[in-house]
Amino acid sequence: MPVTVEIPKEKWTGKVREVTIGATAAEGGTRTKTVTVGGQNTLPFLHFEGETPNPPVIGIEIQNSYPADWSPLLLEAWGDVVNDPAAWAKKAEEMGADLILLNLRGSDADGNPTTGEQAAAAVKAVLGATGLPVLVKGPGQAELDNELLVAVAEAASGERLALGLCEDKNYRTIVAGALAHGHLVMASSPIDVNLAKQLNILISDMRMPLERVLMDPTTGALGYGLEYTYSVMERLRIAALSGDSMTQQPMICFIGEESWRQKESKVSEGVPDEWGDFEKRSITWEIITATTLLEAGADIVVLRHPKTIEVIRDTINQLMSK
Repeated sequence: MPVTVEIPKEKWTGKVREVTIGATAAEGGTRTKTVTVGGQNTLPFLHFEGETPNPPVIGIEIQNSYPADWSPLLLEAWGDVVNDPAAWAKKAEEMGADLILLNLRGSDADGNPTTGEQAAAAVKAVLGATGLPVLVKGPGQAELDNELLVAVAEAASGERLALGLCEDKNYRTIVAGALAHGHLVMASSPIDVNLAKQLNILISDMRMPLERVLMDPTTGALGYGLEYTYSVMERLRIAALSGDSMTQQPMICFIGEESWRQKESKVSEGVPDEWGDFEKRSITWEIITATTLLEAGADIVVLRHPKTIEVIRDTINQLMSK
């Protein structure tokens, strides 16, 4: 006789906040569309248990000057547009990006330091080339991040950019700039539930609405902390759904940056034959990392290789299918 099995369902008391990136002309910006993430009241893709009103989205990383340290596979895939952030942003939109992440380098290919004026000009050029919402990430040096992101915030006032990385050592300056000019922040902490929560509290204490905060829990790539990253993200999402207000932020993961800096994605010679084809291996590294962290609760995955975009778009569509 057939046996009826009842699927157990969790009844969560909380949900992830909705965060909207970008502002249209009617909202004081120039974007042709906005992107909203978050809003789910269940663990990733458990459609039988709750609602996921906004699917995860894909950001594509571009840089403000030639990325000489990038894999030759990436440089070949993008071609000449890597020399011009505006052209790169336009190409990324054509490739299917939902968002553009402009990663500001600390210096150009000749070693000249990036100035606030140059950072602001690059952001303006990107905003002029695409109608997509834009995220802007500093080079990862606290003082320089402050200088560049404050200049960017002022130059793009009203565009509702997402600015980062906003860390415990520099959050005050970046949050103040975002508050003054109508932007969001990307709060970044080093793969730890309590540190992520504490940073959100500090940002909230500055009167930044949590509807303008994305959470970067820090990402480990395949073979380099992926399992631990998954565990931390899962715990953050369970805390959010259990009603912990300070963990209820949508999560962003910089997949491309982490995946393409590992030796498996950078080394083409002098490696075991078992590693297989260099290009296939490198792209697969990014795909597996992205897919895994989507399952862990990533709301935004930021990618680098054009071939990854198509695969991850199809993956998201399948996971969102009910």
